[in-house]
Amino acid sequence: RDRLTDQRNGLARESATEMESYGVHMADSGTDNFDRDFNLSLLSSDQDVIYEIEEALKRIEKNTYGTCEISGKPIPQTRLNAIPWTRFRVDAQSELEQYGILQNRSLGRLGTITTQTSSARDRLEKELPEAKSKKE
Repeated sequence: RDRLTDQRNGLARESATEMESYGVHMADSGTDNFDRDFNLSLLSSDQDVIYEIEEALKRIEKNTYGTCEISGKPIPQTRLNAIPWTRFRVDAQSELEQYGILQNRSLGRLGTITTQTSSARDRLEKELPEAKSKKE
């Protein structure tokens, strides 16, 4: 919990800092645009990680941390050590990626984080008919 909280707070602080100002000289505009786009992609990635950390903290509160949201099986400790906010076992993650079910969150206003309203299991059941039969 402390590791996740510290990571979330560090990323939130980094995300809240203002990006450097960009010059208006025409020769530098291409580089400035690239730098700005790159910084925005980093910010978006940080926002995604903050969201996942906050969700992991909620799972700790609900005593569901470390349980795969798809299979209900325990997530191996080595995976949790590598990615403490992970929601899925490797096999479930691979299946989600294979079918393109994992949702990419978009960057909102600075300081906001978008959240998913449906669980990964619900999305999987809607997309893959065989997932329903596994559950039954």
